[in-house]
Amino acid sequence: MRALIGFTLKNWLALALAASVGMLAIAHGFETFGHLAPCTLCYYQRDVYWTAAPIALLGLILTLTPMRRLAPIVGWLLALTFLVGCGIAIYHAGAEWKFWPGPKACSGGSGKATAAGLAALMNGAKIAAPHCDEAAWRFLGLSMAGWNALISLKLAIWSAVWATWKPSHD
Repeated sequence: MRALIGFTLKNWLALALAASVGMLAIAHGFETFGHLAPCTLCYYQRDVYWTAAPIALLGLILTLTPMRRLAPIVGWLLALTFLVGCGIAIYHAGAEWKFWPGPKACSGGSGKATAAGLAALMNGAKIAAPHCDEAAWRFLGLSMAGWNALISLKLAIWSAVWATWKPSHD
């Protein structure tokens, strides 16, 4: 277990970048192959990973330069970014559970279009816009937003730990 933690900390920026790209790929996979259209809050959650990926990449580049001492700032930026993502995901999951209302933009659609949706519209299909307060998919009782909240929180914690970590030079 100690070796796994050490490996994770030593490679955190690459892992954060991979997690961000992976989460985006999973979201796009659910959309493309699962035919689950994203709502407005889904797009906001994706924006977090689109933000985190270049931050992690910047951190990786910094660690290879004389400016490597600035890399912990990147860890804190990642932690903050992932915490924002966690907050958005909690808000989304809460709207799905009817703990609070979702944004008004989610009651009538996201305003964003997909290529498949546009093609269907051009062929005369009527497409129901997804609602932020309805979970399209659940696994073990949690929606995608619920899982994203847990994953974002874990990524935020690892980022903060990495930002404070002082590597040993064995």
